[in-house]
Amino acid sequence: MQRTLSIIKPDAVKKGVVGKIVDRFETNGLRVVAIKRLLLSEYDAKTFYAVHKERPFFGELVEFMTSGPVVVMVLEGDNAVSKNRELMGATNPKEAKPGTIRADFADSIDANAVHGSDSLENAKNEISFFFSDREIF
Repeated sequence: MQRTLSIIKPDAVKKGVVGKIVDRFETNGLRVVAIKRLLLSEYDAKTFYAVHKERPFFGELVEFMTSGPVVVMVLEGDNAVSKNRELMGATNPKEAKPGTIRADFADSIDANAVHGSDSLENAKNEISFFFSDREIF
């Protein structure tokens, strides 16, 4: 049993597809054990995505992630990290397999609907960034 972090990004929240995305997780064996909707501050976005701070897209990423509300959640299930990444699809929605979240709901490589932890270690760090232990059930 693993836990991973998922973020439904501003583009998908604005489209009103939060429920459809959550349903994808739940119907594929991932339980939502914590969830909240929030607006990231610039500080939050810069801190959370600090691993990308030297990359040319960092400023645009921060601007995008602070452009509207996001929904952050902790997903739990067998092989949750890899299952979440499989359900999300490729970062570039044009390369994502049909039926994946990004193929169905993302607009571009930048506005790609969702974020998911890429490893167990990162999942633990990302979860603790947004949630205290008492918020996870």
